[in-house]
Amino acid sequence: MKKISLQWRITLMTAILIGITCVSMNSLIGYSGRHYMDSIGSGISANSDSYKGEQEFFDPESADLDQEVTIIVNGAQESFSTTNWCITAVVTLLGGVLACFVSGRALKPLHTFASRVENVQPNNLPDMKITDDVPAEFKQFSISFNQMLDRLDEGFTAQRQFTGNAAHELRTPLALLQAQLELFSVEHPDLDAESADFLKLLQEQTERMSQVTKTLLEMSELRTVPCNDCIELAPMIEEILADLSPVAEKKGVTLECDGTGTMVGSDTLIYRLIFNLTENAIRYNRPDGTVRVSVSQAGDDLVVRVADTGCGIPEKYKESIFQPFFRVDKSRSRENGGVGLGLSLVWEIADIHGGKVQAEESTEKGTVMTVTFPLNREYKDD
Repeated sequence: MKKISLQWRITLMTAILIGITCVSMNSLIGYSGRHYMDSIGSGISANSDSYKGEQEFFDPESADLDQEVTIIVNGAQESFSTTNWCITAVVTLLGGVLACFVSGRALKPLHTFASRVENVQPNNLPDMKITDDVPAEFKQFSISFNQMLDRLDEGFTAQRQFTGNAAHELRTPLALLQAQLELFSVEHPDLDAESADFLKLLQEQTERMSQVTKTLLEMSELRTVPCNDCIELAPMIEEILADLSPVAEKKGVTLECDGTGTMVGSDTLIYRLIFNLTENAIRYNRPDGTVRVSVSQAGDDLVVRVADTGCGIPEKYKESIFQPFFRVDKSRSRENGGVGLGLSLVWEIADIHGGKVQAEESTEKGTVMTVTFPLNREYKDD
């Protein structure tokens, strides 16, 4: 019973109730009908004793109405009972169908709420609130849900503000520290090997912290970027591959692209999204491997795929890789200069554009990262 939907529970309970009511009513009516029919039959039999002959049939046109007439009722009880049970079955069936329809209408606000909950995303919390036009039974429920959305929105806003403020405050001292280290390195070119290695380590870690701060600051400001540019993806991808060609040549990776598409969004953010995915595919690829960026259309969606020939991502990490600072292999990531925010930034950009990013396929032969964007309906019609 627990696996049955609420609508079917109401339907079944209503049908059972109607059936019990009809059976009880049918039994009482049947009992009463049989009782009175027996009484009528007894009375007719008593009156027919005065007539000695046997009446085979009754013809109202030829019978002598002045004579005493005997009417024999045969099979009336069985016919009456059968008719009652047929009516009971039909009424129960129609009652169940009507209960299913009525319960579906009554539960429509609940279905609407369920679909609204499924569409809740961090970037559309204010738009997911339930209006006041709800049945009285859902009034308190809708108020609580709207209050929860307000608290979530406040929490996400506070989180973004804190990240932006922290990154902004760290940017200046890190820039100053980086400048001082570079100046010290220029003024002291004759350092011993141990001091030179220590200075190089400080410079590398300072540069890494600067990159982290810069990325965090960008992520905190993503929601304020307008997303109304008309983007031709083919030229953008060619530009990205040209920018990354030195990295690919150093790694011995071949870059390929095919397909085209047009979408509406932020030109800067979409460039960064594809750039990050392609750069990751190059950095974590095998020597003499291949990275292929393709664009295709699937129904009302625009799909961007970045496929590499690397060692793949373990199945258990396919969702975790989009979390900030997550690394599948920390030692390998640090060797490649990653800060653990590239894919998190990709996820944020895709979410802002109403899209979705996922590791569509990942084996020992390579990984395919897929980003799906819903096409702008109004733009398509043009």
